[in-house]
Amino acid sequence: MADELAGFPYCELAVNKSGLAVDAGATQKAADTFAQAGVTDLFIVSHGWNNNMEEARGLYKDFFTVVRKLLDQNAVPGLDRKFGIAGVLWPSKKFTDEELIPGGAASVTPSARITLLARKIDGLKGVFTAPKADAILQEAKDLLPDLESTPAAREQFGLLIRSLMPNMAGDSEDASRQFVKMGGADLMQRLAVVVLPAGPAHPGGGAVSMGGAAGGPAGGAALFNPFSGVTAAASNLLNLTTFYQMKERAGMIGRTAVSDLVKAVVARSPDIKLHVVGHSFGARLVTSLVLGKEGAQPQQFASMALLQAAFSHNGFADKFTTVGFFRNVIAEHRVAGPVLATCTANDKAVGLAYPLASLIAGQNASAFGGPTDPFGGLGRNGAQNTTEAVAGELLPVGSAYDFKSGSIFNLNADKVISGHSDICKPEVAYALLKSVATT
Repeated sequence: MADELAGFPYCELAVNKSGLAVDAGATQKAADTFAQAGVTDLFIVSHGWNNNMEEARGLYKDFFTVVRKLLDQNAVPGLDRKFGIAGVLWPSKKFTDEELIPGGAASVTPSARITLLARKIDGLKGVFTAPKADAILQEAKDLLPDLESTPAAREQFGLLIRSLMPNMAGDSEDASRQFVKMGGADLMQRLAVVVLPAGPAHPGGGAVSMGGAAGGPAGGAALFNPFSGVTAAASNLLNLTTFYQMKERAGMIGRTAVSDLVKAVVARSPDIKLHVVGHSFGARLVTSLVLGKEGAQPQQFASMALLQAAFSHNGFADKFTTVGFFRNVIAEHRVAGPVLATCTANDKAVGLAYPLASLIAGQNASAFGGPTDPFGGLGRNGAQNTTEAVAGELLPVGSAYDFKSGSIFNLNADKVISGHSDICKPEVAYALLKSVATT
């Protein structure tokens, strides 16, 4: 698809869950379109936790409408360039608990909890790439009535859901290495805690609270989890396994179909500047794109903006127990300009995902989700244990930033971004354009 978006030349790259472009000719069509339009600077943008293409398109339209407005206002002087947008559309699944309801778990009967879990499982059919994934989910669903009363059912349920894990080797950044080695009953026991979203953390506080079945969390959360005990474990296990699937898929698509798009664009327009923008798991997708395939000739990118990124806050680390998975992006200067990372304690999606990994690893609950949690999220805390990380704040339009190449700027957005997808703000677009201006 070739079109315009907010007055910018725009092309889409739709990708299936195997990492293949839906339209085999889309990459060359995009490369030709941007060359013919005289595009000097290309934004490669990826959504994250969205269920369908229309939601992704809506996000792109809303975000770049704000960008267009700032350019028209000359909010960032000196950007006399021809911008284009390549929008990636990939099959993702929301990591949310839509079944969260007011009133708390005490108001939900055991049979109602099973019904909610069954609905959750049905909603995951078609998501996983493991062989016979939907049959595995159905088998797990059939076990739901026996989870509370039968230890064997809990063991089998845990093993079934774990078998959906896309990379059975696992890694250390989000406890997946421990996850793939644990028995089904052990997984269920570790995850049998009600994880509740909380408000912005006070200094030193975590992103989430661990509440009792009937009580609300500290921090004044507006929502309550209807699950408790075994049903909480089942819900958490489904969420965590979905998280691992999206992590694997985002990385794979960034290294395959989107990388092919970049190669085609650069071959047609060798002097074009490439600016990657990723939201949520889309941040992992574009960072995987920048990292590239092992042994391949790396592509230079001009700037990178990670908006509420859903990957480890140690992803770029050089001062942690292990080197971050994406460390070479920084160490090998794959990005010529600055790297921006918006982060806020208001991001409950990222704040919920990583505490689940902490449960698997047996971490201290007092650190769940916060900067000292080994499994905290980038969109919650910014880059941690990283020499090049610079602490800062997301500033109003017209403010001065001291963006420099070779650094990761953690932009605390507590005053601007109210939730995981609340990124279509003038302050976010302004920071992006200021970083582009340095290139």
